[in-house]
Amino acid sequence: MTMARKYLVDPAVTRWYHCISRCVRQAFLLHEDGNETQCDWRQWIEDRLQKLDANFAISVGGFSVMDNHLHVLCRLDYEVADRWSPQEVVRRWIAVYPPKTLKSNDGNVVRKWIADHAKDQRRVTQLRDRLKNLGWFMKSLKEPLARLANKADDCHGTFWEARYKSIAILDDAALLSTGVYIDLNPLAAGIASAPEESLHTSIRKRVQHVCEKGEKEIERLKAARRGSVAASLTAGSMEQDLWLVPIEDRRSVELDEAARESCREGMLESFPLGSYLLLLDYTGRLFHEGKANMEAGVKEIFERLSSSLEAWQTRTDRMLHSKSLRGSFSASNNATVAAIATAPGHHFRNLSPQPPD
Repeated sequence: MTMARKYLVDPAVTRWYHCISRCVRQAFLLHEDGNETQCDWRQWIEDRLQKLDANFAISVGGFSVMDNHLHVLCRLDYEVADRWSPQEVVRRWIAVYPPKTLKSNDGNVVRKWIADHAKDQRRVTQLRDRLKNLGWFMKSLKEPLARLANKADDCHGTFWEARYKSIAILDDAALLSTGVYIDLNPLAAGIASAPEESLHTSIRKRVQHVCEKGEKEIERLKAARRGSVAASLTAGSMEQDLWLVPIEDRRSVELDEAARESCREGMLESFPLGSYLLLLDYTGRLFHEGKANMEAGVKEIFERLSSSLEAWQTRTDRMLHSKSLRGSFSASNNATVAAIATAPGHHFRNLSPQPPD
């Protein structure tokens, strides 16, 4: 039975959600056939995600755009939206939905337009609520593409399946495995042989970002991927200026006050990009080749996670070999699920969770 989205998304339980949306009839509507006149819809989605990340109170931690579906890992930042001024709310909204009545490149005209519309408190409240709503985020991603694709193909009809799936991520281990699953999706589908070779994925965007910084940063990242703890710590600031949520949450790292204040909230504490790449590479070879060498750096990762190789293999094998992910939330252990199921005031009481390991 279909359940209202308000019963599937509860920021009081978790801020992280894995969203999956499929093309109608799972047709390969996003596939590129080499036609130069055809728009690259997968690149359009990637660019649109960056725009939405910059304007919504929702941050993107990972994504993978496939031929017939897409994955987006979202973090709800409700408190951020509550601090925006009315003018900031209106400015962000028109950046996503440019008004037809505002056709001017004059900055003064635009600022006056924003100031005038910011006086409407009821409208500002409505827009603020939309800019922190996961449903509006997905709508703002999918609906414009459907209109553009139909116009390009001179046709009418549905582009996407009616509803997107949202899976609540309840703990750090589940968050890590979900990120790896999303980044390895092209490899699991057989359209890429290595994670960073996968087009239109967050892992490719992260690696490209480091490469653009120069040879020195590339060498640091290579050392971090080999499991060097010192190199991982040194390379920890690489993602601070990337639009995606950084892998490592460095706010608890021993830094000077100015550096700590400039740190963006990341996904996992004490888990730098180098460690993530090392684990991603190991898991990819494990899936693709059926075996992989257990390097020292990988062993250390599992120790830091208070987990084991067996638990990781079970979790990722189930996810990567599954035709579709089931359940409304994901957790790495029964204790987490039990705590959520018995907590008062949440929306997940009667839902059937994805089985934990």
